[in-house]
Amino acid sequence: MSNKNESTSDKNTGEKKPRERSLNFIETIIEEDNKSGKHDGRVHTRFPPEPNGYLHIGHAKSICLNFGLAKKYNGKCNLRFDDTNPTKENEEYVRSIQEDVRWLGFDWEDRLFYASDYFEQLYEWAIKLIQDGKAYVDELTAEQTREYRGTLTEPGKNSPYRDRSVEENLELFEKMKNGEFPDGSRTLRAKIDMSSPNLNMRDPVMYRIMHAHHHRTGDTWCIYPMYDFTHGQSDSIEKITHSICTLEFENHRPLYDWYVENLGIFHPQQIEFARLNLSHTITSKRKLLDLVTEKFVDGWNDPRMPTISGLRRRGYTPASIRNFCDRIGVARFNSTIEMSWLEEAVREDLNRTALRVMGVINPLKVTITNYPEGQEEWRDAINNPEDKEAGTRKIPFSGELYIERDDFMEDAPKKFFRLKPGGEVRLRYGYFIKCEEVIKDDKGVVQELRCTYDPETAGGKAPDGRKVKGTIHWVSAKHSLPITVRLYDHLFTKEDPSEVEEGQDWRSNINPHSLTVLENCQVEPSLKDAEPDQPYQFERTGYFCLDSKDSLPEHPVFNRTVSLRDTWAKVQKKSK
Repeated sequence: MSNKNESTSDKNTGEKKPRERSLNFIETIIEEDNKSGKHDGRVHTRFPPEPNGYLHIGHAKSICLNFGLAKKYNGKCNLRFDDTNPTKENEEYVRSIQEDVRWLGFDWEDRLFYASDYFEQLYEWAIKLIQDGKAYVDELTAEQTREYRGTLTEPGKNSPYRDRSVEENLELFEKMKNGEFPDGSRTLRAKIDMSSPNLNMRDPVMYRIMHAHHHRTGDTWCIYPMYDFTHGQSDSIEKITHSICTLEFENHRPLYDWYVENLGIFHPQQIEFARLNLSHTITSKRKLLDLVTEKFVDGWNDPRMPTISGLRRRGYTPASIRNFCDRIGVARFNSTIEMSWLEEAVREDLNRTALRVMGVINPLKVTITNYPEGQEEWRDAINNPEDKEAGTRKIPFSGELYIERDDFMEDAPKKFFRLKPGGEVRLRYGYFIKCEEVIKDDKGVVQELRCTYDPETAGGKAPDGRKVKGTIHWVSAKHSLPITVRLYDHLFTKEDPSEVEEGQDWRSNINPHSLTVLENCQVEPSLKDAEPDQPYQFERTGYFCLDSKDSLPEHPVFNRTVSLRDTWAKVQKKSK
């Protein structure tokens, strides 16, 4: 992980504030543009998702980058939906994307746009390219188009329809628009260079026929522009200055430039950066959709998913994701970031913001035999030692408690400082207790511990000065709230889920133990009023939040956001 001295936290927002870091390469480009007077010092970016799925952690990096640059340079950032493929897009995805961007803390103000807003203008520009002899209607099948395209080492071949007259192309393109041809029978292609070393420049398709209902334009159109013909011109219409894309679009930049230059319109600058690849997960929308439709997960917002809605449901905070994106920086070369970086970012934020509570995941009953029968008391407990303003709360103490089963060991080794027969331990915010008797069932499983307490040790210290090394958490059995707890692990067993044996696919690396459900866990009664967006630290256990989907007042369900330590790293270290 990065050195903690690299940044400081804003007390109010939790945002990590970098200390005099050097400019990344995109900031360098922008500052050089501003110095030269290019765009009159304007900085205008955009985040242009396709509404064909839920946003994931990779999109979060792009969101933070585009909106962050606009904020840094007093510019603007648009939210634009690239909705040019009606068979895969719908309003559910549109709504979820807007919700995710807002939740991350960004605001597009009045600049919400859709590529479909520009369908008429794009059509007019296509006609202009036809009139200029730079586009033609093609009748090659998809298979023939691939055959004519050539390879990386062999040039392509001109389509037999490439030299049609302008008049014939205009007539055919209008018939395409009017719905006179079936799907796949015609395309409009740019006339560039079939021998170009860049395959994207070999007469790329601009329009295809698709008789499909569009979520915004309905059945008005039956021809739809391709992404490459849409996004540069959309950038131009919106006067975007810096069009920031991921590296897979680097080879598309010459085509981006060709379209805007040949149309003679405002020319934004496309800049590519490395996409975010995270270990032990996938960010392919197609594969994420497979996980959902094949029921490997419980929907797009399953807490194991790398989607923003999944991370939110799991308990990640907007600040933790923004801090993570800032920490990993912006690079020109693809690499894979360890999941532990994201987990450490949320640990740091939750350590600052999460309320401390006591919860017992695997309860073991403790009866304090010398505690006055029927008595109860309310002990003061600190809500968050990192935030004095969080104050304190009262927690109940009684003669019957639950402790964590792992906090007792019958045949304990020498350095086991928790509870054991004849041993003494400190109860957090309570007293010293000593194990006097172990009660087992007929199978030898421990069912109950009978202990005594020292009433003089309230507050954690003994008047006689004796030392107790172990401190454990607990809840009062009489007052505790039963809950269901979900413990999450990596969704995939391998850092790179695509690394498979011959004959297998990425599904073979799905972790069968990515979810563990524990029933009848016990927590202190203050959690009866828990809200989904309020993070909690179950002391000595991890960070948790109320599940926003399945939790009910009569049956609370808590998700573990992250453990207190990186246990996966320990497992990997042992396996080496």
